[in-house]
Formats: sequence, C-alpha cells, structure tokens
Amino acid sequence: MQEQKRIGILTSGGDCAGLNAAIRAVVCRAVGSYGWKVLGIRQATMGLMNSPPDFIPLEIDTVEELLITGGTFLGTTNTGDPFAYPMPDGSTRDRSSEIIAGYHQLGLDALIVIGGDGSMDIVRKIAQKGGMNLVAIPKTIDNDVGSTERSIGFDTAVNIATESLDRLHFTAASHNRVMILEVMGRDAGHIAISAGIAGGAHIILIPEIPYNLDSICEKIHERQESGKNYSLVIVSEAVKTENGETIKNINRLGQTRFGGIGHYLADKICACSGAETRVTVLGHIQRGGTPSPLDRLTGSVFGVAAVDLIAEGKYDCMVSWQNRQVVSVPIPEAIGKYSTVDPDGMLVKTARGLGICLGN
Repeated sequence: MQEQKRIGILTSGGDCAGLNAAIRAVVCRAVGSYGWKVLGIRQATMGLMNSPPDFIPLEIDTVEELLITGGTFLGTTNTGDPFAYPMPDGSTRDRSSEIIAGYHQLGLDALIVIGGDGSMDIVRKIAQKGGMNLVAIPKTIDNDVGSTERSIGFDTAVNIATESLDRLHFTAASHNRVMILEVMGRDAGHIAISAGIAGGAHIILIPEIPYNLDSICEKIHERQESGKNYSLVIVSEAVKTENGETIKNINRLGQTRFGGIGHYLADKICACSGAETRVTVLGHIQRGGTPSPLDRLTGSVFGVAAVDLIAEGKYDCMVSWQNRQVVSVPIPEAIGKYSTVDPDGMLVKTARGLGICLGN
C-alpha cells in the first residue's frame, strides 16, 4: 500500500462550467482509491498566500453533489500576479514565497492546479522556485490551451452560444433584422466557429481570419435578394476592426477587457446594407450555469487522471485529451503551444462548404 499523501487542489483564473466535476473526481479518486487526504485551497493561490492558509478538508461526502453545479465552490481569482502583487499603496510586491510557505505549512505532497495557460505558467514558476510537486488540469472556455484537444468549460460555452443563436433566429426573421452575437474568445475563435456552424449562423468572424466589410454586406445582400431578409452574425470578442484596431475597455481598476466589436460591426453593417441591426453580447453567461454532460465527463476524466499521475510520481505535467484518451504532457510543452483555429482546418472548410461567410 502507498503511504498516505496530502494533496492540495485549487482553481485559478476565470471560472467555467465543469470545475466542480473535476474537484469531485480528484477527491473520489484520492480518498476513495488511495486513502489520501485532500485539501481544497480557497481563492486560488491567495488561499496559500494567507497566514494561516485558507483551505477546507475535502471528503467524498463533501463533494458528492458537485457534479452538476457550475462555477467553482473553492472560489478563484484571475487578478494579482503573485510575483508582482498589487499592494494598497499602489506598489507591487513579490509574494510568491508566501505561497510556497503555505504549501509547506500544510504539509502537501503535491498540488493540483486547474487553470488556463496563464495560471499554469505562474503556478509552475512558483512550484519550481519552492520545490512544489505540481500537476495541472486544463480549463478554459476558449479551448486555446496547447497539447490538448479539449479543455474543461469549452463545451458548455459552445452550447450556450448555440442556444443563443437558436433563439435569435426567430426574432431576426420576425423583424427582418441582422442579429450579431458577440461571444468570448481572448485570442482564439473556437467558440465562434463551433457555435456558428452548430447554430446556423450566416456569417462567422474569428480573429484567425481577416475580414472586409464588403464581403459581409455582399452576403447580407445575397440573402436579401433571395427573399431572406434576416441574417445571423457571430463574432469573437478578439476580432479587430477592419483597420486592424483592437477594441478594448478599461475599467476603473485599470484592467483592460475585450468588448465592443459587435457594436462596431452593427454600425458598419447598418450603413452598408441598410439592414436594421441588433447586438447581443453574451459575456460571462458563457461561463456560468449547469455544465454540459461533456464537460462533466471531461472534468471527471481529468480529475482521476491527475490523481493517478501523483500516485505514479509524475509531476510538472498536465493531463491532456488526445486521440480519445488521456495522456500527460510536460507543462512547459502544454503552455508553450497556443491552440488557435486553423484557417485551413476542418471546421473552416466545413463552414465554407455550408456557404457560411467568414468575412473574406
């Protein structure tokens, strides 16, 4: 029998559907199969930064009902770089050593981080600095983590965007309007291309494929001339203006966020086509709600696999879905690759084959 290990688990970065399913799977495997102790770290690395560390012991009974719940019951954060943590006086401080101290204070044998490429990069640097054993689980609704075909949260986001297009069909047809749906996608258009095909969009705009407004308006005119006086457009938030400018908003905290390309396009499309145009921005609706069956499955598979890596003594690795099975990939390799939509890939070919305008 293996010695009883103490492992920590935290969720870092933006929330998404399927995180709780992964936490549940980690606990069920670690406690139920190996007899280990599992500590849930609250509010990502901030929980380890606190003194004493902010955590809760996790048992199978604790997580039994988590499979179908959205978000992360441990809490998370996507602000505050531990190596340059913002202080109340406006200065920054390297607080990575406090996180390392929290890990060792809890007597952890390993830490599982569920996050995107940014979170994995930061936590890995801390782990390398402090002698922490680390295993990572990929999650991002953008599905842009390299070396894995699937990340937790993506499928639910696509389902929500697809359902939104389904609903917009009817109101667009009723009022002879062009309906624009702006979806998330920091640098990649996976949500837009997948939901656009599944939801019957007539125009799909993603950051990987440059567009021009003449092609968009030509598509709308073609539909108008054929008696179809409405059109559905889905656009990724990272799409730039026709002149190559990125539309971002800066909030009161000085944080920069994507947003606004939908309204920019609405004005341009209305001007060139004469069509009445409306915009729906999904925003964080894509992150929330009940996880899809596939995200529950993905979280469960990844959670069990992450615990098994610890049992095998394999650290500095990320679990990855490849060729219908889970494998482990070195974290540097996983975050060293960025997964964007292939302009020559199958989804783009499918969209073109269906007569969908991609803006070029």
